[in-house]
Amino acid sequence: MTQPAELLHRFTRMQRWVHRTTAALMGVCVATASVLYIGPLSILVGRRHLVETVHVYAGIALPLPMLIGGLSAAYRHDLGLLNRFTAADWAWLRSRDRRGGRIPIGKFNPGQKLNAAFVAGSVLVMFGTGLLMRYGNSWPVRWRTGATFVHDWLAYAVVIVATGHIWFASRDPVARTGMRTGVVPRYWARREHPGWEAAAPPDR
Repeated sequence: MTQPAELLHRFTRMQRWVHRTTAALMGVCVATASVLYIGPLSILVGRRHLVETVHVYAGIALPLPMLIGGLSAAYRHDLGLLNRFTAADWAWLRSRDRRGGRIPIGKFNPGQKLNAAFVAGSVLVMFGTGLLMRYGNSWPVRWRTGATFVHDWLAYAVVIVATGHIWFASRDPVARTGMRTGVVPRYWARREHPGWEAAAPPDR
């Protein structure tokens, strides 16, 4: 009889909530921006004022999940891990055999760390430029023009990075399960994050 795989606890409920809520708000922002900027979609959907209002409020709410997540010690701990590059991370980036479990990668690999840094920075920049575009009518025109330029081009970059993130996630069902349930099998952790697996206590 096959024994069930030993599980490791990877993400708390708060961490998973932050991820899902941020993704949902980002999705609303991208969808409403597409309707506002793509002519055929704008004609098809109509109700431009409503779409613009939804876009603005979703954008204002975008930083909130990360701020709320800061109340969790586990979330703050993971932020510290995401904010540090180790010697193993640099070796992982240079290696062609990244998935062999040979390099003692911690809980997050360098790609995940770079993605997290980009998302956090983008949220702050999009939030600031969006507020300036929406409520900065009394500010100099050059500021509003610059904010529009940055906001629009960064939005394209966000779509590209988010598409890549979804693509990588689609190739790793165990990682998706870990984000959905909070636990992953030890064999997967040993292959993908051996440094973290070696130090992680079992979930059961």
